[in-house]
Amino acid sequence: MGREIKKHPLNMPGKYYVDQDCCTCSAACVDVVPDHFKMDEENNVYVIKQPGTLEEEARCRLAMQACPVEAIYDDGGS
Repeated sequence: MGREIKKHPLNMPGKYYVDQDCCTCSAACVDVVPDHFKMDEENNVYVIKQPGTLEEEARCRLAMQACPVEAIYDDGGS
């Protein structure tokens, strides 16, 4: 059985989210897509905006690929 994913409570509701227990705060996702991911002053990383266009969807997928610990998930919802 896989480990339990713990969504960061500041994630904007929607299909993309950051697992707060897995995230190492590298900020790679923020560097790639700063309009959708944020790192706050306490080094929490979370989704601040869900994609609304195909272009934004593609950028969020790039952020997922850039994450060195695979802490960004897509649950397929909307």
